[in-house]
Amino acid sequence: MGTDEMTRLEADCARCAGLCCVAPAFAKSSDFAVDKPAGQACRNLGDDFRCRIHERLTESGFRGCVVFDCFGAGQRITQETFGGRDWRGAPEIAGAMFATLPVMRQLHELLWLLTEALKLDEARRLHPKLRAARDEIDALAARPAGELRGLDVDAYRKGVVPLLRRASELARAGAGGRRPDHSGAQLIGRRFRGADLRGASFRGALLLGADLRDADLRRADFTGADLRGADLRGADLTGALFLTGAQLRAAVTDPQ
Repeated sequence: MGTDEMTRLEADCARCAGLCCVAPAFAKSSDFAVDKPAGQACRNLGDDFRCRIHERLTESGFRGCVVFDCFGAGQRITQETFGGRDWRGAPEIAGAMFATLPVMRQLHELLWLLTEALKLDEARRLHPKLRAARDEIDALAARPAGELRGLDVDAYRKGVVPLLRRASELARAGAGGRRPDHSGAQLIGRRFRGADLRGASFRGALLLGADLRDADLRRADFTGADLRGADLRGADLTGALFLTGAQLRAAVTDPQ
């Protein structure tokens, strides 16, 4: 997948109709300052489909928006699935657009994971299977809205996950250290400061508020890990696997 293809998996709000600001519901909490039902536009969404408080979301109580990533699903739905139309100009397609978002987002997340796996030299022998899986998922994402809404994404995910796990294992094998397995572990507030966590698996782990300062996290796998409030200051994340920008935004990191 070339540079142009990679940009398809990055959110481009300028080419989206603000779908993530309308389609999902959210409840007033530490992540959202207000209640919002599904299908209703957020009060901060402008007429141009851009967020009016984008630069101060955290201070305004919308941390949940900061850590959300659609992996480019929003602009694909707007520009490709619905041919550039939007729910304001064509209100008759609103329901279909909103219902398509969660499906497309899951597909694009799988595309992102497969694309990241294809960057791993250690998993080179898996590349043909990874490419085939990526091409299949991309073809699914190109289907019409009606077909997308009825798609059983979990069935396809079950076929992709073993490949991704194997790619991770191959990449982590040469990391050295003990390569601890914390997959799916409850690690809320756990103290890992300065720990040797090279090649560790944190797949699906809950690391809320964990202290990972100065930890060695080279080649650690963070697939689906919840890093909200985790302290990563000083940590070595060189070659970390499947670590998204949204996960880093959710954590405490060193100033850029």
